[in-house]
Parts: sequence; structure tokens; C-alpha cells
Amino acid sequence: MSEPASISTGIAKRYATAIFEIAKENKDLAGLETGINDLSAALSESADLREVISSPLISRADQQAAITAVADKMSLHPIMRNTLALMAQKRRLFVLPQLIKVLREMLADERGEVTAEVASAKALTKTQLEKLSKTLSERVGKDVTINATVDESLIGGLVVKVGSQMIDSSIRSKLNSLQNAMKEVG
Repeated sequence: MSEPASISTGIAKRYATAIFEIAKENKDLAGLETGINDLSAALSESADLREVISSPLISRADQQAAITAVADKMSLHPIMRNTLALMAQKRRLFVLPQLIKVLREMLADERGEVTAEVASAKALTKTQLEKLSKTLSERVGKDVTINATVDESLIGGLVVKVGSQMIDSSIRSKLNSLQNAMKEVG
């Protein structure tokens, strides 16, 4: 089942909101976070689990039995276990990766945190990461967690994405801008 990303995200947001609100009501956000971290690790490590959640060839009943068994084995929170079973009944397990992402964002927002995606030409040092985190925290008014990646095609500089904002100070983008300006002149 291949759904457009916006539809998958919309479905994931509805389930995530319900799960988050119930966990918040029960004052068990920490347990929810542990469960989604465990589930995320299981998804990244197990090709079989990824197959179970995405294959249209596996029946609803088999998907439900498999995901319930996984949830029981992992001792997932009952809210999460029941939601996964419901998602299997409704053929919605394919949105599980988006569900995990949305739940992580909701938990971070609840704590007053935001995650910044940072790409750099070379790996940043611990000092550089701390300084960048502090600068971004001052700018957005929340604690910033940095998810750093290396992209050698940037040549130098950084590309920073915080929420819907993007700051591109890479040499690659500056060269592209210069190239475009020269095309307009000549």
C-alpha cells in the first residue's frame, strides 16, 4: 500500500494525537517515549517487521497477530499495543514510521524542545555543536537538539532546518547563486 506522504502523515497525526493525549492523561509520557524508542529500534533492526507493516499480501488478522505478539514481547504500553492492533485491523500499519516521528515531535514539544537537522561538509566538533545549539536555542526560544549529518557536496558551511525554517549558508548554495547571477548578466 503506497499512500502519498501527506495522507500517511495525516493518518499518523490522528493516531498520535489520541495516543499522546491518553498517555498525558495517565501521566505516563515517559513510558510512551520508552515504548516508541523500542519500537523504532525494532523497526530499524528487523526487515521482517518492516515487511509485516507494509505488505498488502499479509492479511489483517495475520498483521494484527504479528504486531500484537511483537508488542507483548517488547512489553509495550497497553495504549500503544491496543493502537497497533487497531491499526492492523484498519490496514494502517504502514504509517507506523510516521506515527513514531509525530509522537517524538509531540513529546519534544511538550518538553519545550525542538530538533534541528544540520548538514555540514565535515563532522562538527562537540564545541561547535554546543555553540550552534546555544545560538539556535536563543533564536527559536526553545531547547534545541541537533541531529547532525555530513554532506560533503556542501563544500563548506551548514544547512540548518528547524521546523519549517531552513538556513542554507553552504558554499554550494552560494556558488549556485553566483552562477545564476552570472547567467542573468551574460
